Amino acid sequence: MPEPLPVVEVGPVAHGGHCVARLDGQVVFVRHALPGEQVRLRITDRSASFLRADAVEVLHASPDRVEPPCSWAATCGGCDFQHVSPAAQRGLLTDVVREQLRRIAAITWDGVVEEVTPHLGWRTRMQYTTDASGRLGLRAHRSHEVVAVDRCRIAHADLPQVDERVRAERIETAVSSSGEQAVVIDGELRRGPRHLTEHVHHRTFGVEADGFWQVHPSAATTLVDAVLAAADLRPGERVADLYAGVGLFSAFAAEAVGRMGHVVSVEWDRKASALARENLADLPQARVRQGATERIAPRLRGMDVVILDPPRAGAKKAVSVIAGLGPRRIVYVSCDPASLARDLARFGERGYEFRDLRAFALFPMTHHVECVAVLDRAAGVRTTAATGTTNNGSDL
Repeated sequence: MPEPLPVVEVGPVAHGGHCVARLDGQVVFVRHALPGEQVRLRITDRSASFLRADAVEVLHASPDRVEPPCSWAATCGGCDFQHVSPAAQRGLLTDVVREQLRRIAAITWDGVVEEVTPHLGWRTRMQYTTDASGRLGLRAHRSHEVVAVDRCRIAHADLPQVDERVRAERIETAVSSSGEQAVVIDGELRRGPRHLTEHVHHRTFGVEADGFWQVHPSAATTLVDAVLAAADLRPGERVADLYAGVGLFSAFAAEAVGRMGHVVSVEWDRKASALARENLADLPQARVRQGATERIAPRLRGMDVVILDPPRAGAKKAVSVIAGLGPRRIVYVSCDPASLARDLARFGERGYEFRDLRAFALFPMTHHVECVAVLDRAAGVRTTAATGTTNNGSDL
């Protein structure tokens, strides 16, 4: 007769889509649970320092628990919080952001994660895969196992239908744009346009079909508004937009500083950088530089404001370079509160004071959260901005 599954009291939420519990003195990261619940566990992974587990039976439920809208929520790895009401999801994300800032950067933040709708049917980019027999589906959590689904509940309604012909172990990506275009990418094969059009306020942006763009249909507008409010740009100012992609923030920053201002848009990806040139072509005060931030940023000079939106791992070594430019304000966009907190601590060591942060639930039903943090140069801090030249005599 198999041993009965263990029962635990669930503790606080942790970064990564799980809650913390203890079993025989050992830390357990529990998925599909909520703080304060009593649940029965199935251990899914063991290490020397902690366990991972799924809650397979809820003995005492939280009042924030709801029936998941998707019948595959317990097995598919795409969502973390379908068992949680939307308001409580934002509460969990708020707790995570606060804890990461406090623990890593010694920053006290009393804000809350802001709602972005819709909560379902929002994901404009989906990546499907197939198992060895050709069944189409999504990956299970921390696994190569394929969970066959009929319809993903967070997938946008305008996504194109992927090819369901049996072909083992393939990956298909479906993308839809706010320009009412759609494409399916299957390896080197493509059904649909190479470039998509995205609309944000009064501007349009060309984006590679397989390039980066925010997946929630309200995300780009939400972040543009938050970044512009945080930057408080003034006519004639000089702005560096680092990790700029196709120039989303660069375009609106250039409009804000006007023809007497300057914006330099820095992006390492050649395709994205080329599209940024097209997207910013009507803004003579904006220039595009293709290359790594660590290489380009030291050549900039006289920056009043720096905007950065680095990859999930954060800016890392670029922090010292950015601080060395001496801007009056830094606006940091991040999709990971842990790497953000680490970089905020590094900026703090280099004379930049944390001023404010807004956080947005741009990935409903998941543990991901987007933050926009603001730092100001502390009074009396000397600037050490590097100068350099290019073929035209200045990198702005």
